[in-house]
Amino acid sequence: MRRRDFLTATLGLSAAAVTGQAWSAPATDQRFLVIFLRGGYDAVNVVIPTYSDFYYQSRPTIAIARPDPANPNAALPLDNDWSLHPALKDSIYPLWQKKQIAFVPFAGTDDMTRSHFETQDTIELGQLVAGPRDYRSGFMARLAGQLSGSRPIAFTSQPPLTFHGQTAVPNISVASVNKPGVDDRQARLIEQMYKGQALQAAVDEGFAVRDKAYSALAGEMIAANRNAVSPSGFELAARRVARLMKTDYNLAFMDVGGWDTHVNQGGATGVLADRIGQLGRGLAGLADEMGPDAWSKTTVVVLSEFGRTFKENGDKGTDHGHGSVYWVLGGSVRGGRMAGDQVRLAADTLNDRRDLRVLSSYRSICADLVSRRFGLTQANIDRVFPGETLRSFSLT
Repeated sequence: MRRRDFLTATLGLSAAAVTGQAWSAPATDQRFLVIFLRGGYDAVNVVIPTYSDFYYQSRPTIAIARPDPANPNAALPLDNDWSLHPALKDSIYPLWQKKQIAFVPFAGTDDMTRSHFETQDTIELGQLVAGPRDYRSGFMARLAGQLSGSRPIAFTSQPPLTFHGQTAVPNISVASVNKPGVDDRQARLIEQMYKGQALQAAVDEGFAVRDKAYSALAGEMIAANRNAVSPSGFELAARRVARLMKTDYNLAFMDVGGWDTHVNQGGATGVLADRIGQLGRGLAGLADEMGPDAWSKTTVVVLSEFGRTFKENGDKGTDHGHGSVYWVLGGSVRGGRMAGDQVRLAADTLNDRRDLRVLSSYRSICADLVSRRFGLTQANIDRVFPGETLRSFSLT
């Protein structure tokens, strides 16, 4: 094994992390977290167009019932047109009522491949679909480069494409946290091996990240054995993310899989309801763990590579679609509202007569958020999202 391969495997960091970079303390206490729902979640059965008869005609077995206080499986009203899945009643709905979450329907990318991998790459790279792709340059890596004193991290088991670039970015899985595989004695030997060499700073940084993350989470794992928090699932992972971002990181990415629901998707109950309920509890837990002060300085974007077909298929599920609904939440978000352009739903207003159109680009949404959150100019945005002109969604 080459020394660099050994170093990367030992520290559990991305290959980019061993390039070495000395970080200063964050110049801003604002935080930005992207949560990627991999698999293409069925947006219109979560944020539901309950005004639309066409929705109910298109989904005879999986549609969510219109709001009805007497029906526990009915949708929760957001405004006159849109409602929320009942599985989110005790998690996301309170955030809506406190105006700490907004939804952006008809959101996505102009990538029309309907391929999980192609479209996930499109979003993580943040480059123009019409141009050539540079897989060495993800949009969050470019964003980190525009922030003075940025502290980026990926809460993933593998380095995500969005952080590919010149910025040194560690990655750590928060799904399961075990005692570091390299003990203190071995760590000292590795540090001695690289002392005085070009990689010394990277080695020191790698062990510092590992030790701080484990130290921060060890107490929480003990508390979990006393039923202080959920012992598994997304809520536990989200609370771990909150603890680390609250004190150490201001730019982060994490992903959640399992959203490809072709068969027996379910409606108010079933596969999607279970998954969306877990997601909601995790996001509510993240806000709770942050605490009011840190939460007021945090913006979270929940997105997916695409939505699903508007009509259910013959297997009582949905297939790969196009437009989606993005979530934007945080303590200072202008929530309690649907943001972005909309169109009344009918067969002739669908994309290719099969799925939601995209009226708000993910690049536009994210560009507006980071420009407001971090005070970036159009010149900065040109470097993060080349060719993107700032557009206001009034989300913060």
